[in-house]
Amino acid sequence: QVQLVESGGGLVQAGGSLRLSCAASGRTFSSYTMGWFRQAPGKEREFVAAIENSGTTYYAESVKGRFTISRDNAKNTVYLQMNRLKPEDTAVYYCARKRVPDSSMYYYSPLTPQEYNYWGQGTQVTVST
Repeated sequence: QVQLVESGGGLVQAGGSLRLSCAASGRTFSSYTMGWFRQAPGKEREFVAAIENSGTTYYAESVKGRFTISRDNAKNTVYLQMNRLKPEDTAVYYCARKRVPDSSMYYYSPLTPQEYNYWGQGTQVTVST
């Protein structure tokens, strides 16, 4: 059973930075795309960033240039470095693992939450004005 545990959330002023971490259990971490999603009160869960086992990354347009996703396979950990934070970044941030390994014969979008089947408990990020 895969378990994901996020950490690093907190309260920060606009323009500040936070680094989120997601520690994953399991022996096949490196085979899967990992993603970050966020959900603000009253809004749907939205894609933030994803990273394939090859290191290829994807970003939502709203965070491109400000956020950086990375992974350390030796530590079974994925990170989200968030810089120049804005009040609209306030949300609960979730780490997730994709449903199928990146070696799949078919392509599955890394941008939608429906393609992920393991989720962390979430960590709150609050950006004040």
